[in-house]
Amino acid sequence: MSVINVSPGLALSAQPNLAAFAGFARQGFNKIVNARPDGEEPGQPGNQAEARASAAAGLGYAFIPVRSDAITEADVRAFQRAVLETEGPVLAHCRSGLRALILYTLGEVLDGRMARSEVESFGRSLGFDLAAAGRWLDREAGYPAKVKGFYDQRTGSIQYVVSDPSSRVCAIIDPVLDFDEKSGATATHHADAILDHVAREGLQVAWILDTHPHADHLSAASYLKQRTGAPTAIGAHVVDVQRLWKGIYNLSDFATDGSQWDRLFADGDRFRIGNLDSTVMFSPGHTLASVTYLIGNAAFVHDTLFMPDSGTARADFPGGSAKSLWSSIQRILSLPDDTRVFTGHDYQPNGRHARWESTVGEQKSANRHVAGVSEAGFVLSREARDQTLPMPRLILHALQVNMRGGRLPEPEDNGRRYLKFPLDALGQAAW
Repeated sequence: MSVINVSPGLALSAQPNLAAFAGFARQGFNKIVNARPDGEEPGQPGNQAEARASAAAGLGYAFIPVRSDAITEADVRAFQRAVLETEGPVLAHCRSGLRALILYTLGEVLDGRMARSEVESFGRSLGFDLAAAGRWLDREAGYPAKVKGFYDQRTGSIQYVVSDPSSRVCAIIDPVLDFDEKSGATATHHADAILDHVAREGLQVAWILDTHPHADHLSAASYLKQRTGAPTAIGAHVVDVQRLWKGIYNLSDFATDGSQWDRLFADGDRFRIGNLDSTVMFSPGHTLASVTYLIGNAAFVHDTLFMPDSGTARADFPGGSAKSLWSSIQRILSLPDDTRVFTGHDYQPNGRHARWESTVGEQKSANRHVAGVSEAGFVLSREARDQTLPMPRLILHALQVNMRGGRLPEPEDNGRRYLKFPLDALGQAAW
C-alpha cells in the first residue's frame, strides 16, 4: 500500500486492509488514526475491527471520523492531539487519505505554521486537491461570531467563549466549576483555562450566560463574575426550577425570584455582545428553564440537541417533558439550515473523539432521534429510553449550587461549606 509522508511524525494512506496493520508496525509506525466514518461503503473494515487489528499489532489507535463537508475545529484539534501525544510516527487514513490531510492542513493554518495562500499548492505537492480546506478556512473567517469550545472530559460538558472579532467583546456560556464528589474538593481549573483564553485573545467579557441549571456539573458563573465583573444571566423560568427544587431540598430561606443572576431573559429578549445581535429562545423540555442563545449564526442549545449520532437530551428530570422537548427542537430546526448548532454535552459514541458543532441542516437530516420521526414516535421512544437511564451522578450535588447561580452554600459556624442530600426524592433508581 502507498504511504505518503507529510511530516516527520505523520504519514497518510488510503483505506488499508486489516492484514496490513502488522506491516505498519514493522515499518515503525506507533499509531493508526482512522478518520473515516463507519458504513461509507460495503466491505469497509470499520472502527471496531481496526481497533482490534491495531491492538493485535501493538499499535495505538484513535477514531476521528469526519466528512469533508462537516469538519469542525474540534475535529482538527482532536487530530492534532492524536498525532502530538504519540511517541513515534502516526499513520492516518480515510478512504483516500484526503480527509486526514485536510485535518492536518487546517491545524497548520490555524496555528500559524502555514498561510491560507499556501494550502492548495501544499496539497498539489502531495497529489491531493485541498480546495475543501480552503473553503473551510474562508467560511470560518466569514462567520460573524467566533466560537471556542472547551471540553470537560469528567462530565462530558462543553463550555464556550463566543466573541465578536470586530470589537473583541465576548460572552462565556455554561462554565464548569471543577468538583470531585469522592473527596468533596472544588477547583477552578476549567474556568481559569477560559480566563487564560480570554486574556490571550485580548477579549472583554460582557456576559456570563447559563442555558439552564445544570444537573451534571457545578456552574462556575459566580466565580467568573467575581473575576471579570461581567453580569450573569439565565432564562426567566429559572424561578420555576428554584421553586421545585426548594421543596426537594427543604430550603426554607431560599429566594426563588431569580435574584441570584443579574438578568433573567424572557423568550424573544435581545441583547448584544459587542456588535453581535443575540436573541433568547425559550427551549423547555430537558428542564423547565432551558433556553437557546442565538448569537450571530450560532445557536447554543446545550441539552436540547446533542450531535446527530447521539440524538437528543433526556426529559425525565423533575419538570421535564418529552412533548415540550419536541416542540423546542422543532423551533430550533426552523432556523436556517446553515445555522451552527453548539451542544452542551458529548459522550463520544462508538469511541469517537469529542464533538460539539453541527448545523441545523445536519440535525434535520441525520439526528438519530429526530430525522424521519413523528412527534408521537419521538415522545414514545424518548420516554421509554429515559426510564432506563440512571440519574446523573452529580444531580443532587449540582442543583443546590446551580439554582444559586453557581454559588456554593454559605459556610457554617465551623467555616466549612456543606452540600445537602435529600433521600428517595427522585423516584425509583435505575439499579
